[in-house]
Amino acid sequence: MIEFMEGSHAVAHSVKHCRPEVIAAYPITPQTHIVEALAEMVANCHLDAEYITVESEFSALSACLGASAAGSRVYSATTSQGLALMFEVCFNCAGMRMPVVMSIVNRAMGAPLSIWNDQQDSISLRDSGWLQFYAEDNQEAADLHYLAYKVAEDRNVLLPAFVCFDGFILSHTYEPVDMLTQEQVDSYLPRYTPVQRLDSADPISFGLFASPEYYMEFRYQIDQAVKGAAKTIASAGREFGEMFGRDYGDLVESYRLEDADCAIVAMGSICGTVKDAIDEMRKDNKKVGLLRLRSFRPFPHKEVRAALSGVNCVAVLDKNVSLGTKGAVALEVRDALYGQQVPVLDYIIALGGRDVRKKDIRAVVDMAGQGKGDLFYGLRQELVS
Repeated sequence: MIEFMEGSHAVAHSVKHCRPEVIAAYPITPQTHIVEALAEMVANCHLDAEYITVESEFSALSACLGASAAGSRVYSATTSQGLALMFEVCFNCAGMRMPVVMSIVNRAMGAPLSIWNDQQDSISLRDSGWLQFYAEDNQEAADLHYLAYKVAEDRNVLLPAFVCFDGFILSHTYEPVDMLTQEQVDSYLPRYTPVQRLDSADPISFGLFASPEYYMEFRYQIDQAVKGAAKTIASAGREFGEMFGRDYGDLVESYRLEDADCAIVAMGSICGTVKDAIDEMRKDNKKVGLLRLRSFRPFPHKEVRAALSGVNCVAVLDKNVSLGTKGAVALEVRDALYGQQVPVLDYIIALGGRDVRKKDIRAVVDMAGQGKGDLFYGLRQELVS
């Protein structure tokens, strides 16, 4: 049923339909509306879950880790500095192979303090072993939670997952969203049956000490699970499409890329603006297309290489920066295109919520055509000179 909903509320209702048994979260802007809505659902007996109020984000994810180890389907949500406080526990969740699902309402990292959007927070944990999905709009933000649980809990994956969507731009924006019923979700996502759990009658341990003779093999197995998750995502995404008409089987989405000379690569809500700009540029006979990344971990190297093999230049829009080098997306794209004679130019853009308009996309394409890139786009020169 189509409902006109705030992005955060759409996500909260999707999470409710996933039937989490334990929710632990700490409020932080711009994520708070999600956990407020879930707390209200639990308080009003609309959701049968244990809602744990904690004193910090570190405790929130720690509670989720323990509940997952005990065999529960769990959920949390955070952003920015809250995610930074969870850093240690994020690695533990992946290392112990706990299928925790967490919404990341993307926000800039301090200092300086900013409550506005970019993707630095989740990108900073790209090496932690969590799957990372990025939504373009509120429909996708809601749907990706069903997919995240389906994939994370698969016996061939057993990894935690971030569902990332842009703070304020999506979280506080009202859009029409086709919300599934509880019966529809139950038909796609069955109740959670843990592969293994803490049980006093059959004791096991998680996260024990590993000596040098064993540690590297643990990391290797996590690495293989992240890479192997691509097949599970494809299968679960196609199944979702067959059942509900919205196919998420592809880790990337191409837009007017078939005959493009210049390809823009991006992820998140900025892709909507990019599509509108591309439509205008096409009217001016500029052959520009978009490759949108839905999954950043696992990174779709083969899909990116195949999609960009026929273009003359690639312009990557990075709403993050790996300080001292380039944006994380550009680094991955360059790796995927290694050996091909396709220039990959990086544009650090929209940090701290700075607005990006269609004219900015046009300007980036013009610069890429001139071979000018690997820069911070839109710097106020009077502040940095």
